Amino acid sequence: MKLITTLIFALGTLFSLSENPAPVKVNIAESTVTWHASKVTGSHYGKVPISSANLDYADGKITGGTFEMDMKNLTVEDITDAGSNQKLTGHLKSDDFFSVEKFGKSTLKIKNVKSTGGNNYEITGDLTIKGITKPVTFPATVIASNGTITTTAEIKFDRTHYDIKYRSGSYFEDLADKLIYDEVKLDVKLVATP
Repeated sequence: MKLITTLIFALGTLFSLSENPAPVKVNIAESTVTWHASKVTGSHYGKVPISSANLDYADGKITGGTFEMDMKNLTVEDITDAGSNQKLTGHLKSDDFFSVEKFGKSTLKIKNVKSTGGNNYEITGDLTIKGITKPVTFPATVIASNGTITTTAEIKFDRTHYDIKYRSGSYFEDLADKLIYDEVKLDVKLVATP
């Protein structure tokens, strides 16, 4: 009887250990968030630095996590002219867009991770921008190799849901070629080690 009890206890402990996610350290220097936005006359892209991040990892799978973006230091990467670059960067940081003086950080908190086969997942999380939190669901790929876990994801969101309505066709008429599309895309890459 003691042997059976010990065996049950051992199996229970093993099961609970495999189910409990372990936090992994995200390398901020190697991790990136690239934003993409489009308008009638073209598109722009740039970077948003990651200020902090953590991932929960169990049984070779991502099970949760959070990352924080430093909105005050977002950049524009596609404009080479210094004056034009500074103008757009300043405008994105203004109250027309991200209001970075009031809302210096944006975050994504993972709420649910569902395997879609192989290294592919469907992740649902809470995206907070300008103090407004909305759910987002997006595809992600997780690859573990040589002691490194690399997670890549493409997150699309409607900027108007976060009170970013500047030149939105959903709120203003007759914008013609001044219209800026509502959808913004974030390409996320998180590099971590267990």
